[in-house]
Amino acid sequence: MLFSKILLPTLKDAPQEAEVISHKLMLRAGMVRKVASGIYTWLPLGLRVLRKIENIVREEMDASGAQEVLMPMVQPKELWQETNRWEKMGPELLRLQDRHERDFCLGPTHEEVITDLIRNNVKSYKELPINIYQIQTKFRDEVRPRYGVMRGREFLMKDSYSFNADEACLEETYQKMRNTYKTVLERIGLDYKIVSADSGSIGGDASEEFHVLAETGEDTIAISDSSEFAINTELLLKDGEDISSLEGKPSPDGNGTIQIKKGIEVGHIFQLGKVYAEDMKANVLNKEGKASTLHMGCYGIGVSRLVAAAIEQNNDDKGIVWPHGIAPFDINIIAIGYEKDQIISEAADSLYAELISMGYEVILDDRKDGYGTKMKDSELMGIPLNIIIGKQFIENNEIELKARTGESSSNDIGDTKTILDFFKNK
Repeated sequence: MLFSKILLPTLKDAPQEAEVISHKLMLRAGMVRKVASGIYTWLPLGLRVLRKIENIVREEMDASGAQEVLMPMVQPKELWQETNRWEKMGPELLRLQDRHERDFCLGPTHEEVITDLIRNNVKSYKELPINIYQIQTKFRDEVRPRYGVMRGREFLMKDSYSFNADEACLEETYQKMRNTYKTVLERIGLDYKIVSADSGSIGGDASEEFHVLAETGEDTIAISDSSEFAINTELLLKDGEDISSLEGKPSPDGNGTIQIKKGIEVGHIFQLGKVYAEDMKANVLNKEGKASTLHMGCYGIGVSRLVAAAIEQNNDDKGIVWPHGIAPFDINIIAIGYEKDQIISEAADSLYAELISMGYEVILDDRKDGYGTKMKDSELMGIPLNIIIGKQFIENNEIELKARTGESSSNDIGDTKTILDFFKNK
């Protein structure tokens, strides 16, 4: 990819509306642009990161045995009436009518649609357990959209739904999804906590949230410094506890002391039990040939929110510092004088082709700008490795390798192995 050919409108300063770091940097780095309140267009750079996270989620969901489908974003009122959520969801549910004045909504979630699918197509306990997922756009009419894609009205989400014959089977699927989410976040390279949580409007018997730790997080969580104990303080506030009095106190599980942290909720998993299945009469025939109500689980992870959360946790005063696995490009070749020096342009083109053939994602900065501008843009975008081809190459046949984290080295341009080792170690 040539820098001069990609739609990449970087900004020196972020618009005043941008409040948090991720929103500022996504706008400045040319990743997104606002269309309306809480609604964004993903530009090529941002979309590359979004798709990388989406692919990690898909790979791990497939590895868990879940099956991918794609359900409609537009959902009929009749299904939501079966669970009484047409009224319960309130103004967050965006309602609309078609030309025949039939009522629909834009899907904020898909419990009703998937339960309808399963009740009409799965008839026997022998077909269970089954876990269905999709990666799809959702719409929730937030009263106050803010923080860019972190709290938008339209967002990309992976939601999955398991159907099980009994509680024990549900627990098994729930734990499998819990471990799958852990793998996803570890592959992305994020520091996170699993937190006991309120089930909210989704409902069910129990739920846990996955929080990426960041100072700008919207949620306050109490965690142990020596164990996996963690709880969303929303649960404690319901019981009247004073959050400030928790700091430094012994952890309820007997391991370590409590610390108060800020977190960004990126995933939420629920043991729904029979909540939706009973309302919608989702049954299968059990071993005795009698109708048995299904036990259901629900598992959501915010794909677009993960992009923002990764930035909130990985940045410095120069811009984004992507974990390698989700960076938009692996390597940026910064060619100084590309447009006027044939030796530099030929060397840059040759190295670019070689790295591409080896499977690396490379962008070649062929613009007329000088070193300062090119390096600032690359640091802003968070590309892990920069290869600078300029005066030093003309004089000594050497190129400079500069990692986004600050380390640098000079090497012969033909020493590709050293270049790639440098990249892998940074």
